[in-house]
Amino acid sequence: MGNFERKVEKFIEIFLDQGGYVKVVEGLQNTVLIAVLGLLIGIVIGTLIATARVLPKYKTFPKVLNAICSLYVALFRGTPIVVQLLVFYYVFVPLVGAQITGLQVAILVFGLNSGAYISEIMRGGIQSVDSGQMEAGRAVGLSFGTSMWKIVIPQAVKNILPTLGNEFIALIKETSVVSFVAVADLYMAFNYIGSNSYEFMVPYLVMAVIYIILVLVISLLIKLMERSLRKSDRRN
Repeated sequence: MGNFERKVEKFIEIFLDQGGYVKVVEGLQNTVLIAVLGLLIGIVIGTLIATARVLPKYKTFPKVLNAICSLYVALFRGTPIVVQLLVFYYVFVPLVGAQITGLQVAILVFGLNSGAYISEIMRGGIQSVDSGQMEAGRAVGLSFGTSMWKIVIPQAVKNILPTLGNEFIALIKETSVVSFVAVADLYMAFNYIGSNSYEFMVPYLVMAVIYIILVLVISLLIKLMERSLRKSDRRN
């Protein structure tokens, strides 16, 4: 029996006989949960920030709001996600005395981080929509906010859908650092299998394959959504 076959046997033994698959399933669930909820939080935050940053700067309030949003974006885009996780989990949470788990911290931090990136994506999408769309909304008596939410943003989302898909893929891959705050993700699950079998080659190869499958599935879903939107555009 070759060396690689022995490594595979050890992996299967830990994975099946010693319950390694339970940790893998838990890690996969946490990975997907953090990425999905992080993306949803990021879309909400990013849309609000992008809307604030495209407001006309004729008065003081929009200028101050723009400065705050710019600082937020610079802060979260300028520091690594792992640093943000560590600061929130080991500094901010103890300071405020909050009783939240590492998983909840990871979801929050990924959402805040994603919001900074999506705000720039959304801002570009809003600016790509013809200005006449906003003018048409205002001409029929809609407020700036209503015109933005009902006319401009839906069109902007269509324009940035592929980029949002890329952001989701990036979140899936970045979840590999949540083990720094004691969250059981895919990396921790396969690291457990490798530590117990004293063989890391096969566990890490399988982990890489799972990440690739996740990315391929997300890419397929994004393509299907784009195709559906193109069909609806043609019908309109």
